[in-house]
Amino acid sequence: MTAAFFVTGTDTEVGKTTIAAGLLHAARMAGLSTAAAKPVASGCSRTPAGLRNDDALALLGECSLALRYEEVNPLAFAPAIAPHLAAREAGVLLDLQALRGPVQAILDQGAEFTLVEGAGGWRVPLAGQAALSDLPISLGLPVILVVGVRLGCINHAVLTAEAIARDGLTLAGWVANVIDPKTSRLEENLATLAERLPAPCLGRVPRLAKATPAAVAERLDLALLGLAL
Repeated sequence: MTAAFFVTGTDTEVGKTTIAAGLLHAARMAGLSTAAAKPVASGCSRTPAGLRNDDALALLGECSLALRYEEVNPLAFAPAIAPHLAAREAGVLLDLQALRGPVQAILDQGAEFTLVEGAGGWRVPLAGQAALSDLPISLGLPVILVVGVRLGCINHAVLTAEAIARDGLTLAGWVANVIDPKTSRLEENLATLAERLPAPCLGRVPRLAKATPAAVAERLDLALLGLAL
C-alpha cells in the first residue's frame, strides 16, 4: 500500500510544514515508511553544503527513507520572496517541467506515505501563466488543506476547496491549525469550516509552545485519510 498527498494552505505562513511534519511523524509511528518533497523553497540559508531551507529540513527529518536534501528540495532560492520572483532573479525557469521530474522521483521511491508540500497557497505563480497547482494536477495527487485559523479563514478555505475541486482533484482532508488562538468565536468558526469543507477534518492543532512533529502528530488522525494503519 502506498499513498501520496499534496499539502497546500489557505495562505502563506499558516503552518503547512508544521502540519506536514506532524503527519509524517504520525505515519512513522504507525509503522509506515515515509518520504517527502518540498520541490521549491525560497528564504533559504547559505551553508557549506549549499542553500538549505528550514521547512525542507523539517520534512527530511521525518522521512524514514534515506533521501538526500537535494532530492527533497531540488529548487532552493535565498531571497524570502515569492518563488517565481526568486527563480527569475536566479535565472532559473520555474515551470512544471522543473518540478514534476524531481517529485516523480520521490514518488517512485515507493514509500507507504509520501507528502509533497507546496509553497504558499493553491495558486502560487510559476513562470508564465502556470501555477504551482499544476503540479498536483499533473500527478493526480489528492490534497490535504492546512487551514490557518484566524479572522477570514472561512472564506480562504472555501475558495481553496472550490479551486481544488474545479481542478479535478480530491480534497482528502483538512487540518485546523489555530495560528490565532484569540480568534473571535473560535468554536463557531471551526464548526462552519466543518460544515462547508467537503472532506474530513484530520485534526485541530492549537497554538503550541513547542510545535514538534511528535506534539502535532498527537492531534492528527491519519485513519481519516483511509490508510490501512
